[in-house]
Amino acid sequence: MTAEPDGPQDRLRRFATIWSRAVFQVTSTSLTRPEFEEQLLPLAGRLSEALRARTFDAEEGRAVGAALVSAHCTDPETLLRSLDCVDAYLVLYCGEDGPQEDLRARSSRLQHAMAAGYAVALRDRTLAEQEAIAWAAQSARSAVAEALHDSEARFRAVFEGAAIGIGIADLDGNILQINGALQRMFGGSEQTVRGRRVPEWTHPDDAPQVWRLYDELVRGEREHYHVEKAFYRPDGTVLWTNLTVSLLRDADGRPQYQLALMEDTTERRLLNLRLRYEATHDALTGLPNRTLFFERLEKAVSAGAGQRFGLCYLDLDGFKTINDSLGHAAGDRLLVEVADRLQSCATAPGEMVARLGGDEFVALTTGPDTEREVDELASRIMNAMIAPVSVDGRELTVRGSIGIVEGPAGERGPAEVLRSADITMYRAKSAGGNRFELADPEADLRAITRHGLTTALPAALDRGEFFIEYQPLVHLGDGSVRGAEALVRWLHPQHGVLGPDRFIPLAEHTGLIVPLGRWVLEQSVRQARAWQEQYGGHPAGGPLRINVNLSPCQLTHPGLVQDTVDILERAGLEPEALCLEVTESALIGADDDLLKPLRRLAEMGVDIALDDFGTGYSNLANLRRLPVSILKLDRSFTQGMQQFPADPVDLKIVEGIVSLAHSLNLTVTVEGVETGAQAEQLRILGCDTAQGWYYARPGPPERLHDLALVDATG
Repeated sequence: MTAEPDGPQDRLRRFATIWSRAVFQVTSTSLTRPEFEEQLLPLAGRLSEALRARTFDAEEGRAVGAALVSAHCTDPETLLRSLDCVDAYLVLYCGEDGPQEDLRARSSRLQHAMAAGYAVALRDRTLAEQEAIAWAAQSARSAVAEALHDSEARFRAVFEGAAIGIGIADLDGNILQINGALQRMFGGSEQTVRGRRVPEWTHPDDAPQVWRLYDELVRGEREHYHVEKAFYRPDGTVLWTNLTVSLLRDADGRPQYQLALMEDTTERRLLNLRLRYEATHDALTGLPNRTLFFERLEKAVSAGAGQRFGLCYLDLDGFKTINDSLGHAAGDRLLVEVADRLQSCATAPGEMVARLGGDEFVALTTGPDTEREVDELASRIMNAMIAPVSVDGRELTVRGSIGIVEGPAGERGPAEVLRSADITMYRAKSAGGNRFELADPEADLRAITRHGLTTALPAALDRGEFFIEYQPLVHLGDGSVRGAEALVRWLHPQHGVLGPDRFIPLAEHTGLIVPLGRWVLEQSVRQARAWQEQYGGHPAGGPLRINVNLSPCQLTHPGLVQDTVDILERAGLEPEALCLEVTESALIGADDDLLKPLRRLAEMGVDIALDDFGTGYSNLANLRRLPVSILKLDRSFTQGMQQFPADPVDLKIVEGIVSLAHSLNLTVTVEGVETGAQAEQLRILGCDTAQGWYYARPGPPERLHDLALVDATG
């Protein structure tokens, strides 16, 4: 077995060797194969650098494709073999240190860029050749005209020796003479070609102006014209040409003949069509890719009045798990099978299926009645996904989430339509997946707003857009203010004041909750210290307590304990004046590792409150192992106490919870107290403290100061 190359240069050389062997046989060059390999080595280096660059630059791929044309690699097979080589070996030899999925995605994009650069360079080369041919054609045209007037012998030499096809016809369209090149183009005898008149050489793909230009020329109103035209050969195949037709006049200037010069462009056209196909179709599934889909979508959404469109945006559920567990090869086979099934669902006129990338597919339907058709299309897709897919002997269950957008043409652009479909698809996935949802403009707006808030969060913290309001905690026995809960707000420049329900979930999702929570804790502790300096503690003795909420993300952050200690020490606030609130749902089933930092804080003297108690279905017996000293009863248990008499069921539930909590040496705080009847009933049941609008709404710290002074003065 041959040893693998040792260093990056060895691997790069190996890649260049494989590449040169693959394309040398189909390259028109005077170089030897080793010399040709040296010519490809710097191109391989550019691909390797582009593959591993921090920022992807498609220009490198296009430059390599153009360089292949400069190296005389103009046979279509050269490009195909080069792309196959890059696909199979570039990541293997040049990307061993990076994430393979990302590197393969880059490799695919480099292949597309190479194909695009190759096509542009080949087109430019072709244009240059056409210019040279056109110059030769002009020279031939002049020579023919001169020969007709001066020398039949000289004309024959030019006529027969020309590399392009030349034909002469009279003004009635009768073909008088053709040269050998033209005869070979049509693949028939001279009599076969000359037996047809010019107006008979029509083709369905003729541009509308072709025969108008011809009529103007034979009437003497035009001297020449140049068009791209297709002809049928005698065997039924199609010949594509660059056709230049000129009018020949006699010595007195009267129109006499028409001279046609033809360049065979059939192979070049087929190559361009092939390159176009590769640039607009997915290499794995053969479906149209994002580029072609956007072209079709743009036409659909900009169609005339009375036209509608429907779009299904599909994302497979759990595809990443299949890739991670079975490998990308199995994932690719699954995608191919899904693509085949989707293709079978969109066979009606005006329907198409495309792959946007990864496991994302789209299906488009157009016409006057897409409201019904798009629902039927989505149902066919969901039904097509029911049967398992067999991959390597395993039966894989395939499910997908679909977002549907339907509407009249002319109202939205393609990017807006696709964004709405994407948002709707994720809404279907959030609802459990394996379903489809219809687009909702209000839901789209909420999603866009959420995205905008998520993007603005980091800068908002730096710009000081957050502030804290405080809601008092009142002792139910004597009505004294025992502390306050800190509630963070966001003063957004466009949306105004936002409550925590609008941005805390976003901060948790992005990880910003850790620095934001640290800031809230620091500001709240400073405020508690300021209250102490202003008027000491509450009338019952001890310091006013500040309650600060902790999110589940903060609980798992390794710096929680140390950050809390540092903040307390810098502010000069004793731990007994701080209470950290943790939701019941965050501690259900918590292991010792999660509870360890809370136990350390409790041992220091920090109170731990179990917030929203009663909503997480936790076992009351588990409270004994939690380092909590306070239960905050959720407002849902006390809503029935707002009226008199109170709901007896609610009374029994709260009475039981309070009794159990007190037996475990836990104090009970009740949230959402809004009426005096509630407050009195909770006092009778033995609840310790309460908060709610009955006492005060959340507000600035000065309001707590005023309430505390009222309590202190009676």
